[in-house]
Amino acid sequence: MDLGQQVLRTDAAGLPLEWVGYQDAVRLYSLGHVAYTLGQTLFCLQGGTNAVTGERSRLEIHSIIASYGKSVAAKRIEEGYIPPVSNAALFKRDAYLCLYCGGRFAARELSRDHILPVSRGGLDEWRNLATACRRCNNHKAGQTPEQAGLQLIAVPFTPSYAEYIYLKGKRILADQMEFLKAHFPRTSPLLTRLPAGTA
Repeated sequence: MDLGQQVLRTDAAGLPLEWVGYQDAVRLYSLGHVAYTLGQTLFCLQGGTNAVTGERSRLEIHSIIASYGKSVAAKRIEEGYIPPVSNAALFKRDAYLCLYCGGRFAARELSRDHILPVSRGGLDEWRNLATACRRCNNHKAGQTPEQAGLQLIAVPFTPSYAEYIYLKGKRILADQMEFLKAHFPRTSPLLTRLPAGTA
């Protein structure tokens, strides 16, 4: 049993909301907020023994739990929510590829590049950001890709809420990935960038 494994929490309608640890999952179960569960059993926790029956309490926590209550994610989607950019999510969006040279790199060798440089009015937003290796980013410097003689190999995009949940996940299990993929837009570039065995 790996207590570090994340549980995918959804609302009762099945909209992915967030990743939670086993402690938060136990809290949702104990408060009666779990509408239903999906996927494999991740944890089987045992509690105390009932003085009357002599039975020991037991709680199974599944990889996907749907909870009751108002969905913050649904409200955000209705309001056109744009997820915040982080380097970790950006690099994962771009499959750890430099979008200029096409090389695959470890995260520590990558950087955030503003396609239209900030010095020229470019914004720090998903559609103006590309993952770049340090060599390409240094070569491009404060220029546009055209001025630097570079060409993007993929079009940067703003992830949907479900895509963003995927980007924030650490060790996503097969059943969790299948659930998330069902919520991706049909034209999602991530569908072609997913690691082998998950597409």
